[in-house]
Amino acid sequence: MIVSKFGGSSVADADQIKKVKAILENDDRRRIAVVSAPGKRTREDEKITDLLYKCNKLVQNGQTCRPVFNEISKRFIQIAQKLKIDDARLSERLDDIRCMIDAGRGADYAASRGEYLSALVISEYLGWEFLDAEEAIVINQDSTVNESTYERLKEKLDPEKRYVIPGFYGETEQGVLKTFTRGGSDITGSIVARAVGAELYENWTDVSGIYRADPRIVENAEVIPVISYKEVRELSDVGASVFHEEAIAPIYSAGIPINVRNTNRPEDPGTMIVREEESTWPIGVSARGGLSRIRLRKLMFFKKYGMRHALLTMLHIFGIRPCYSLFGIDSIVWFFDSRMASESVCQAMCDRLSKEFGLDAISVDHGHAILGVVGGNIEGSGAYLKVLEGLREKGVETTFVNCGSSEASMLIGIKEEQTAEAVKAAYSSLF
Repeated sequence: MIVSKFGGSSVADADQIKKVKAILENDDRRRIAVVSAPGKRTREDEKITDLLYKCNKLVQNGQTCRPVFNEISKRFIQIAQKLKIDDARLSERLDDIRCMIDAGRGADYAASRGEYLSALVISEYLGWEFLDAEEAIVINQDSTVNESTYERLKEKLDPEKRYVIPGFYGETEQGVLKTFTRGGSDITGSIVARAVGAELYENWTDVSGIYRADPRIVENAEVIPVISYKEVRELSDVGASVFHEEAIAPIYSAGIPINVRNTNRPEDPGTMIVREEESTWPIGVSARGGLSRIRLRKLMFFKKYGMRHALLTMLHIFGIRPCYSLFGIDSIVWFFDSRMASESVCQAMCDRLSKEFGLDAISVDHGHAILGVVGGNIEGSGAYLKVLEGLREKGVETTFVNCGSSEASMLIGIKEEQTAEAVKAAYSSLF
């Protein structure tokens, strides 16, 4: 059996959904489809999920969501009509959902309705069974999947039938609807693939696989033919956005391969993600910008037990959760998403940390990015030397180099304004 997940671009309108049908009917092993909410039809368009979040925000501010929800209703009705589906029941369901959002059901409920409606429409178009993810998928408070999910899915999925399942959401053990993080339909697909013991999990999107570098930055960037679970997580961590890094966890132990494919070019083989892949050279480069840097220094910093944990706890109080760390004998450097804290919050945090921990120095600055080189024997192959030389030749300023914390990646600190130049230089040096 093959589980096929279709992203927002693949179900953005009726024409795209027709392509989905052709793909599913082309291989009899494709018996379960997991679908996202409709994505953008054009560059200027808005994703259905973003519109639903707007609806919830309006309600939180004491207003009705009707004006924005009317746009959502219009789009789903247009899809249904072009697919020649009776839209009367769909209209009733849309009205019910708008009333529930206006009644204050919350962000998770609102956001989940894009996938819910998408699956309803597509299941009717295909003539397949609709299985609501809320009835089968249990999500823990930390947004990980509860182990009871797999048995629940096995009980509900008849191997002789075909199903459409909405991605992105489930329910808590207490029966409250809950979503995964954005892009969570990838996670739903991998959960279902593990539950049914799929031979393959297909992830259909609008690109022909995972590229060695962002094709918007590097012209004619190559597609990676095969990549390991570990390597795709490392690439995702430094900005590559084709596949959700958390979607690896449910199928890791089962070793189910993932095939990232292009709905608009189904003949392309795409990228195969496998449990183990021995590469002797890096397979890709990516960069993550929008970072700020905290630098702390205190003599004999780590002589006091629990100092690092206490500092992190204080950062969390100010809403800051670092994503990268560097340590010296008397110093710590943390990088975090700049959107987490305003300038005034950063200043208040620095004042509080300096006073409570008696720091010798603390500062926050902005405009940073992390360049990641992923795959292969980074140290033994000498790839890191080629990358650093390539960056130097192109005049890219580096703020740190971390090689060795992971055998599958090297991280290089750069200035955010040089992100594109850094990616191009690293790609050219390696490939």
